[in-house]
Amino acid sequence: MPTVVLAPSLGRWLSSEPRPSLETRRVLTGTTVRELLEALFAEFPRLRDYVVDERGTLRHHIVAFVNGIAVTDKVHLAEFVPADGELYIFQALSGG
Repeated sequence: MPTVVLAPSLGRWLSSEPRPSLETRRVLTGTTVRELLEALFAEFPRLRDYVVDERGTLRHHIVAFVNGIAVTDKVHLAEFVPADGELYIFQALSGG
């Protein structure tokens, strides 16, 4: 089963209680980015609104990678994640 890895900065959305040591790696069931995110949101509902918008599209401040390759389908999130793969979710850096 694929592993979902969250940037440590996203850990604050995993619980309503501060738990800085909360594990940010999860082995989940799914074969696409969308399926893995839905499994993650089922476990951590607070994370959903921060990662995706009301249409289920990745928000502009979130980037995702499958085995180190950027996810390009940010709308349908249909990209395949192999059983031994890793889906990384990060906050995008911006500034000026």
